[in-house]
Amino acid sequence: MVNIKEYTHLMKAAIEDFRRNKVRTALTSLGIMIGVMSVVLLIALGLGLKNYIEDQFNSMGANLVMIMPGSGISGGTGAGMVGGAEFDERDVNSLIRIPNVKYVIPVFFKAAGVEAGGEKKNSYIMGVNEDYFRLMNKELIGGEEFTKSDVAAGTKVTVLGYALADNLFENPTDAVGKTVRLENLRVKVIGVMEKTGDNEGDNAVILPYKATYGSLNPKKTFWSLYIGVESKDQVTNVKEGVEETLLKRYKEDDFSVTDQTDLLSTVNQIFNIVNSVLIAIGSISLLVGGIGIMNIMYATVTERTKEVGIRRAVGATQRDILLQFLTESLILSVFGGVLGLIFASLIVLVVRIFFPAAINLLSVLITFGISSAIGVFFGVFPARRAARLTPIEAIRYE
Repeated sequence: MVNIKEYTHLMKAAIEDFRRNKVRTALTSLGIMIGVMSVVLLIALGLGLKNYIEDQFNSMGANLVMIMPGSGISGGTGAGMVGGAEFDERDVNSLIRIPNVKYVIPVFFKAAGVEAGGEKKNSYIMGVNEDYFRLMNKELIGGEEFTKSDVAAGTKVTVLGYALADNLFENPTDAVGKTVRLENLRVKVIGVMEKTGDNEGDNAVILPYKATYGSLNPKKTFWSLYIGVESKDQVTNVKEGVEETLLKRYKEDDFSVTDQTDLLSTVNQIFNIVNSVLIAIGSISLLVGGIGIMNIMYATVTERTKEVGIRRAVGATQRDILLQFLTESLILSVFGGVLGLIFASLIVLVVRIFFPAAINLLSVLITFGISSAIGVFFGVFPARRAARLTPIEAIRYE
């Protein structure tokens, strides 16, 4: 056992040696610092991505049920692109009769260019009904939403996403009252949505779904159907009702019914895999840092061979020499780990201004523990070499 007095002496001796070799000490700790910083930052960014995705789902509410064609994985342009069912108004009329269903929103989706005042930008056309804004918690910064009568009449009006309105006009709210062109269709802007941070939403052209009938949507079909449920406690019953209703018209593989819980579970599974890969990549830096410590400690042992010989000659045991070099290796790794944590924390504080990155305390403790263990592990080899030197060999070493 190492008593406190002995350990204190070892620490002081190690620190004194580091003071004599400041540059070497800094460069040796640099590898561990970069490794710890990389792992902590990757975990923080991974958690930030998870937080961002969860916030996006939560913004849509817990009472949302989505019906997608086929597997539900879309390439992004138009109904039926993934195979399976091509939904139409007949499905909307059938689903609205299911108990506890509050909204049924048909969604036509298509990537297209939009023009205004000589400017042309890429956008996403979304044909929906008036309930879309309430179900998806969409707020406007100017103008107004289209109404049920606008949907029924197929009125050529639209609500623009914030980024699209900002790109087409000097000020986003200046878009209200202006006319924009979607392929061969001219529509009047009656509202602008607030900024959401979602690329598709912020660059959307949202209009009554019946206004898309014709050149945009000649088949009068929908990419998906969104259902708003009266209460989250009724989501399971509504999903069963939806499946039962659609199976009267489609085969089981023609559509998929999911809710927020299903999607979040899938996203979390994917996130866990991606995060594990990121941590494994970041850990390579820790390994490289450990090898750097081993190399420097080997050089230190060689440089201080005579010192080791003198210490052995005056009574130091192999254990004393082993502990001396292991202590130096541990201090180097701990010092690098602390610096890595400090720099990672500062970077995360800056990143949080733009992205919800987060530092997980458990991951920090584990990373710090691993970096310390790496210092000890890679310090063992040069320490054992120093400890095994005989006094005569060490003193005579040139």
